[in-house]
Amino acid sequence: MAKKIAVIGIPGKWSTEVLADALEERTGFRLVLDMAEVHADLETNSLWARGVNLCELDGLAVKKISQVYSPNTLDRIELLRLAEKKGVRVFSKAETIIRMIDRLSCTVTLRNGDIPMPKTQVCESVDIAMEIVKTYGEAVFKPLFSTKARGMCVISADLDDATMRTEIEAFKQDNPVMYIQQKLGLPGRDYGMVFLGGRYLGTYARVSQNESWNTTINSGGKYALHEPPQSTIELASKAERLFGMDFTTVDVADTPEGPIVFEVSAFGGFKGAKEGIGIDAAALYADYILEELA
Repeated sequence: MAKKIAVIGIPGKWSTEVLADALEERTGFRLVLDMAEVHADLETNSLWARGVNLCELDGLAVKKISQVYSPNTLDRIELLRLAEKKGVRVFSKAETIIRMIDRLSCTVTLRNGDIPMPKTQVCESVDIAMEIVKTYGEAVFKPLFSTKARGMCVISADLDDATMRTEIEAFKQDNPVMYIQQKLGLPGRDYGMVFLGGRYLGTYARVSQNESWNTTINSGGKYALHEPPQSTIELASKAERLFGMDFTTVDVADTPEGPIVFEVSAFGGFKGAKEGIGIDAAALYADYILEELA
């Protein structure tokens, strides 16, 4: 009997739809859901959307849990544990995704695993944050819940104290716990290293096309093929194994001291794999999902 696998993501978005296309091509079943459509009945331990009990499906492939990350995103993931309890395979496991949505949780896991990262400090005090900026020379302030550099800002030690305090207080209004990372002088590119079921597939570069401090596609970056040395592949593999995602990308950059890891993605990017490496990650992921369910 053909498997029934729903895709949780952003209906209409390319990465969500290409995964749904690949699964439909292999199973004849298609169901694309936004988690905003899902409601949980905790008396019967069931999850419903569009008249379908998701706990009666064979699998749930989570491509995106929300358009913008926030603490509410964690609640959406918690609901998927109801389906797991009923024997539905969630790709990737809910508890694993939860550990990665929160930037601080992801960072602590990486540091506990002795993964080299940019110098990072976390605090709630504006005075301490000012001292951190002065120590780093230039610092990137990152929200704990964000993707594609949304909400991030760079604050320089060249500012006078009054201006620096004003900028830090503005960031703190929306981010009471401040995640502060030393801004590195990167060569206008960083890398997404793609893994499927723990197997390394390849690496794409995000290359800056303008004066933006980050290389994200949202800021005008472009994808290109990159072939890292084996030592960098081993580092990314070590980072990926700390989480055990079914599909993910590890964000890496080269520095004079060697490669560093920024984060391990909760979902991974299909477009970078396609445009940068030339692989159809959605098709490979669909094959992997069906192999796992078999």
